[in-house]
Amino acid sequence: MTDPILAEYYQQRAGEYDEVYLKPERQRDIAALKSLLPPLVAGRHVLEIAAGTGYWTQVIAPVAASVTATDLNPEPLRVAAGRDYGRAAPLLTQADAYRLADVPGEFDLVFCGFWWSHIPRADVERFLTGLGERVQPGTTLVILDNRYVPGSNHPISRTGPDGDTYQLRRLRDGREYEVLKNFPSRDQLAADLAGQAAGLRYTELEYYWLACCELTGPQPT
Repeated sequence: MTDPILAEYYQQRAGEYDEVYLKPERQRDIAALKSLLPPLVAGRHVLEIAAGTGYWTQVIAPVAASVTATDLNPEPLRVAAGRDYGRAAPLLTQADAYRLADVPGEFDLVFCGFWWSHIPRADVERFLTGLGERVQPGTTLVILDNRYVPGSNHPISRTGPDGDTYQLRRLRDGREYEVLKNFPSRDQLAADLAGQAAGLRYTELEYYWLACCELTGPQPT
């Protein structure tokens, strides 16, 4: 199950979440991602994990064959429901990223936008195993997430015993949360995916990274 503190933070932050995409220094990268992402999902039946407010759902929905966008919290999904998707309206549904069995549909691509960094190091294998049980081998996995850039990201407040890093996040009303936020290198990502995915392709921008691979499911030992 998703960390309840993380879940509460994003539930409470729903109304202000998209402000992170307004940071001036990140505009070039965001424009690049909006160009790079659509060709990867064009014509695909997409399962989106932790879609949040639908910011990236709005980018992929117009070119995908279909999008089922999931999130644990209802409040971000309400924000997502208010977006204009044109004729390509996605199915928005509440679901835990670790419990996908009840999400309806058949998918040939899984998209994780800014979710990978919130997976505890100890739970990466569990998450990938769950994906492998939900979709067919050969399904494409697309991951989009942050690089750590001092001055643009919140400082890392501490590192846990498993190597997880944390940040202190403050909402507009002053409430503060300690949020798990990992920043894996390409090599770390490749190691995490090894045994459950193949064919890693990786694009590194200044503030973000974008990766694609094919899920193989757990390999026999």
